[in-house]
Amino acid sequence: MPPAFAAARDAVLRAATRPELTVTEIPAPAKLAPHSVALAADVTPPRHGSDSDYGTGRFILLHDPDEPDEWGGAFRVICFAQAPLETEIGLDPFLADVAWSWLVDALDNRGARYAAEAGTATKIISTGYGELAGEGSGAQIELRASWTPLDDALGAHVEGWGELLCMLAGLPPVTEGVSLLSARRAERE
Repeated sequence: MPPAFAAARDAVLRAATRPELTVTEIPAPAKLAPHSVALAADVTPPRHGSDSDYGTGRFILLHDPDEPDEWGGAFRVICFAQAPLETEIGLDPFLADVAWSWLVDALDNRGARYAAEAGTATKIISTGYGELAGEGSGAQIELRASWTPLDDALGAHVEGWGELLCMLAGLPPVTEGVSLLSARRAERE
């Protein structure tokens, strides 16, 4: 394990996240880069080891000493965040823009320096039929993003991702200056 990745891995695993998150190290994808570390998080999960009813996410730090051109550096972060919403919030035409701005705000407020950011925000609206009719209607927001860290302060990237998960789940931000859209947990009727 190269010393640069060993230090980065330690920073990722030592990152301080909000108490509403349960964060665990999970097996990292083996084929995306020579070295990687991965985390899974759930927002106040009802039971350990299952996806949260409030929100869930993944954080992966990739390291390739050859610095792929498309990364713009030796490290690349890939993250995923998902949370259920009330159906009417899922219909908001600005929801995807707000979710992306929450990621940017969370990273910036933690002092994470990054470049070459890319991603998608997806709104999902569902209605149950047949045997699933009892589940009613629901909505979810899903954010997939990647970026290149510009320094060794990788804990700030994990902390920003954790803050994003909490905001998507409807918890108020812990940093002043970040506004909260009323994203509440969806209750299926």
